[in-house]
Amino acid sequence: MNTQSQTGERREMESTRSSQVKGGIHSQKVALVTASSRGIGLAMARRLAQEGAHVVISSRKQENVDKAVKQLQSENLSVTGITCHAAKAEDRERLVNTALQKYGGIDILVCNAGVNPHVGQILDSNEEHWKKLFDVNVISTFLMVKLVVPHMKKRGSGSIVLISSIGAYFVYDTIGPYCVSKTALLALTKALTPDLLAMNIRVNCVVPGLFKTEFSGVLWKEEKVNSRVMALNRLRRMADPAECAGIVSFLCSSDASFISGENIVVAGGGLSRL
Repeated sequence: MNTQSQTGERREMESTRSSQVKGGIHSQKVALVTASSRGIGLAMARRLAQEGAHVVISSRKQENVDKAVKQLQSENLSVTGITCHAAKAEDRERLVNTALQKYGGIDILVCNAGVNPHVGQILDSNEEHWKKLFDVNVISTFLMVKLVVPHMKKRGSGSIVLISSIGAYFVYDTIGPYCVSKTALLALTKALTPDLLAMNIRVNCVVPGLFKTEFSGVLWKEEKVNSRVMALNRLRRMADPAECAGIVSFLCSSDASFISGENIVVAGGGLSRL
């Protein structure tokens, strides 16, 4: 089957799930998904809502939030949205309060926010690049988890998924600092696990490979870079964002009740580890 046919088939599958499933695996659960107005974040939010969850999406720009909410609500999904800059404490608190006020609690958190302020050789990066990378990609992720955990504890359980990158295992030479920040999320997942399991809260990390999104454009828009990256992908194609949504939904479900502290690669057979 050629790539075009595969893409069409995936889109057809998505359309058949376009409305919310009553009694789905996330029925009546409340999910927060950061950076979820487009790309992988939007696909994950859509899938959680399709499986019955009430989903709060977020993005730094109001126009992006409005567009995504309109799209998902047109699919008969229970979704609301709010602007949120993940590195700002007041925005994180507002996001959490939106979920509490509208839906009464939080069961699922997907931390997808990330930035990449430097493209080029690592020695050309500067202190500001590194501060921004760790503030958004790592520190704000931890603080978002810390903010949500008390509310999950009140519910008696919860599931958290962090979103890393295959760059955490295979460092691309043009985005070295970004890869370092994403490697930190692998360790953060392991570090959080003991404390969270004591409260019946599971945490896992999904490690996407090359997905065709605007954010990953630096790796696929330039032919020279694209061919080098694709050589590491055994399926020899870029993934559709929907292909990351299913594993996130699974990890947040009771089907994954014995899975925690894991870093799970979704990279088309790309190099990671044994």
